[in-house]
Amino acid sequence: MARSRRQRTMPLITYFNPKSPEAEAFKVLRTNLQFLKVDEQTKTILFTSVGPDEGKSTVLANLAVSLAQVGKKVLVVDCDLRRPVQHRIFGHINHKGLTSVLSETDILEEVIQKTDAPGVFILTTGLIPPNPAELLSSDRMQIVLEKLEDMFDIVMIDSPPILAVTDAVILASMVDGVILITLAGRTVIDKAKEAKEKLLAAGAKILGVVLNGVERSRNDHYYYYYYGDKK
Repeated sequence: MARSRRQRTMPLITYFNPKSPEAEAFKVLRTNLQFLKVDEQTKTILFTSVGPDEGKSTVLANLAVSLAQVGKKVLVVDCDLRRPVQHRIFGHINHKGLTSVLSETDILEEVIQKTDAPGVFILTTGLIPPNPAELLSSDRMQIVLEKLEDMFDIVMIDSPPILAVTDAVILASMVDGVILITLAGRTVIDKAKEAKEKLLAAGAKILGVVLNGVERSRNDHYYYYYYGDKK
């Protein structure tokens, strides 16, 4: 996410200000996803970043709203079981969620919440567990993802940075595609290459890379770009 005051106070720019230059950039990202044939065959998309604080959660949330604006039924799943933020972005409580479903304390359908953005639903993390990687690698997690595919047009999954912990690598093998977030002026190229290799080693299909925080004009507008992965 670009570090402007406006975006810090209004992270869901596609919802609160859909005609802004930032929101238009997400429409470009949405269009490029459609060109890559993100359809019924590519329903679960994992979002990860090279390192922390590169904007993956904000990019995911805004893209989810943008996709819903063209008629998609979208679910945001917060699988960052270490530093969850999607519940804060969408203004929801986080007492129950994915972890309570995986531990079979709650029923999946009962913990999915509607957001204020039409067409966008959220499955928060729930209480933070002591064993995130073990929960995410469980057979139960795969079953949950399969159920969600049947319930929504697109399932967008927020995960921790790929070089920080193993969670993103675990999830990458379960989803249809991965989008890697990088931050202009911060992400080290060698680290980005290392992140890509980890994803490929896990058998992930890399849909592309979002280069976040690129200044494009003298008016200090920031844009988000989507690039097809260069093999």
